[in-house]
Amino acid sequence: MAASAILHLYSPSLYVSFKTNKPILPKTPSIFKPLSFRIKAATSIDYSTPSKSPSKNNSSTWQWKFKDNLVNIYFERHEKNAPQKPSKNILMVPTISDVSTVEEWRLVAEEIVGKNGEINWSATIVDWPGLGYSDRPKLDYDADVMEKFLVDLISAPDSPVANSASDNDYVVFGGGHAATIAVRAAKKGLVKPKAIAAVAPTWAGPLPIVFGRDSSMETRYGLLRGTLRAPAVGWMMYNVLVSNEKAIQSQYKSHVYANPENVTPSIVESRYALTKQKGARYVPAAFLTGLLDPVNSREEFVELFAGLQGDIPALVMSTASAPKRSKAEMESLRGAKGVSKFVEVTGALLPQEEYPQIVAEELYRFLLENFELKA
Repeated sequence: MAASAILHLYSPSLYVSFKTNKPILPKTPSIFKPLSFRIKAATSIDYSTPSKSPSKNNSSTWQWKFKDNLVNIYFERHEKNAPQKPSKNILMVPTISDVSTVEEWRLVAEEIVGKNGEINWSATIVDWPGLGYSDRPKLDYDADVMEKFLVDLISAPDSPVANSASDNDYVVFGGGHAATIAVRAAKKGLVKPKAIAAVAPTWAGPLPIVFGRDSSMETRYGLLRGTLRAPAVGWMMYNVLVSNEKAIQSQYKSHVYANPENVTPSIVESRYALTKQKGARYVPAAFLTGLLDPVNSREEFVELFAGLQGDIPALVMSTASAPKRSKAEMESLRGAKGVSKFVEVTGALLPQEEYPQIVAEELYRFLLENFELKA
């Protein structure tokens, strides 16, 4: 039976209400199969290796050439001070959202890079074009543009990951839509990482996951997108919907973080500052309305991972407190073809930021199983 309700959108700082006559939680089948793991916040994993080594971190920019645009891309490098053993690089890409930033991966990178194992792991964290500390030009952002960026980043001879990418000796860790875009590129053969980890993977933007993608809704999404991109009224609407501290705090407490007490004033202030950068509204306008969605259905989502079967080991990390719709999509990958390991950890939509040690330990276990223990 249809019910009229006010729906609140699942976007890290976007708080919009829409009325709908559709059921709030449509019944959809979940795919459950055995052999999965659940990691709680108090869990500690013994890797039987010394805990940490000194590491160094530095940041810079790389220039992405896209059509007639030169876009400065912000990145950070995390590596050991004096690597002696064979080394491999991890490319970490942030969850795509209106407050996306390399900061969400920073503590995870430091934790993994500091491990003493048979391989010296380094990490490169890269902000997406139009997000974080990268340039934010007024491009026609969609999933294809973001995929092209990722492919260009990995394949360009002057890119920050060129040394490891030249012989495909790298791993990709991604969150949310970023993970799914990476998997899509890998399935097409455009990138060839040694392994992929998808942390709280998603494929549907805040509006499509609630209201669907029929022709009438797509028309409305287009109108909203055009308004957000417009010179004057766009900034006004963006400031109301996204760029205000109360909205950011509300979203983080309601579904971005699992524990509202972990949402500190410094986090809110930092994310609010990101929304005030020039051009900040262009990618969120695309993300909100579904233009950054790498697939259009759960079936396509599952099929992407199936394309990795036998070629690329894939870890899927679900979260215990993800919003119901996002959780259902993550659960559809439990036991799915192409998913070599499925785990559940404490967290919601940004477990790598809220519980970095737990996420780092599980990711490092995945690296051990696929590289160091096989060496």
